[in-house]
Amino acid sequence: MMTTNQTSQGTITAVAANFLYSLLFLFGLLLQPLSGTQVASWRVLTMFFSLVLLVTLLKQWQHIFDYLKTLKNAKEWFLFILPTPILGAQIWIFMWAPVNGLGLEVTLGYFLYPMIMIVVGRFFYNEDMSLLQWVAIGCAGFGIAYDIFQYGAISWATLFVCLGYPPYYLLRRYLAVPPITGLISDLVLLLPVVLVALYMNGGFEVAIANHKLWYLLPLLGIISTAAMSLTMIASRKLPVSLFGTLCYLEPIFLFVFSIAILDHNVEEGSMLMYSMIFIALLIMIADSALGYMARKRDDRLHGYNEPQVGSFPPRRRLKNRRIKGVLAAHRFRKIKKYQQKIDKMTRKIEALHLK
Repeated sequence: MMTTNQTSQGTITAVAANFLYSLLFLFGLLLQPLSGTQVASWRVLTMFFSLVLLVTLLKQWQHIFDYLKTLKNAKEWFLFILPTPILGAQIWIFMWAPVNGLGLEVTLGYFLYPMIMIVVGRFFYNEDMSLLQWVAIGCAGFGIAYDIFQYGAISWATLFVCLGYPPYYLLRRYLAVPPITGLISDLVLLLPVVLVALYMNGGFEVAIANHKLWYLLPLLGIISTAAMSLTMIASRKLPVSLFGTLCYLEPIFLFVFSIAILDHNVEEGSMLMYSMIFIALLIMIADSALGYMARKRDDRLHGYNEPQVGSFPPRRRLKNRRIKGVLAAHRFRKIKKYQQKIDKMTRKIEALHLK
């Protein structure tokens, strides 16, 4: 049963996780003279080792392998691999933009991303939208339309972020890929690319020559691991709706960092757009909070507990999956053995017929 203490701990943990994810946004400045592209490559590398360590400590490799065994044909493998370049591109722009003067534009993309996902859910999965969600989408749409009318365009970095993630999640959802399984698979596939990139653009030489990078690069991996670990802890302690609501904190942190630390200024003509998008985000937070309180009240009346997000299935389900996997592999080996015997007998019969 969920207790108030658990909810408080989960809320603090989720806020800390979102803060750490936002803190990675600033690492491009700390890791200079590395370029934005080199920083993105190093982040993929450190994320890979961090996630390998995390999954090893949690002893969840079997869960990942169990899922990969379910991919049976070339089409499924293609759809499984297809989102990887999208994630690689998103990691690149997240680390590249702050050191190239586009931090605010990327932040705007993260503001719009939750609203784009709601629209995708409405039109691709026929999910219902509440009145407040429609109002939030209208506010954001009005702000964007005004900015386009005033300046004639919207930043490519903003569109890159807010329109890039939906195809990634649509493809992942189509194959029902568990989050950790999808992320570690993406990093494994990106690993050769970033190693070649670091070798070609001198990323290794710069890291070796600058002593401060010897501790900042491991720190990048430590923060990535800490953020992922805190997210997993929060997901186990919080209900689904409250956990989703707290995820809206990340774009707010990014906006504050862009203004206060990266010293990016909001143009006077864009103030209305940012104001409308910020209002839309507050409306969405209020909608999620109201939905959480209503479900909590209904669940209390009916004696139910709201489901929590699980990073991995329960241990009993994992054991059952492992047993099924072992039995399936045993049956497969027996069938293969009998098939080999049949093929051998068939060849002998054919040889006799030829004589």
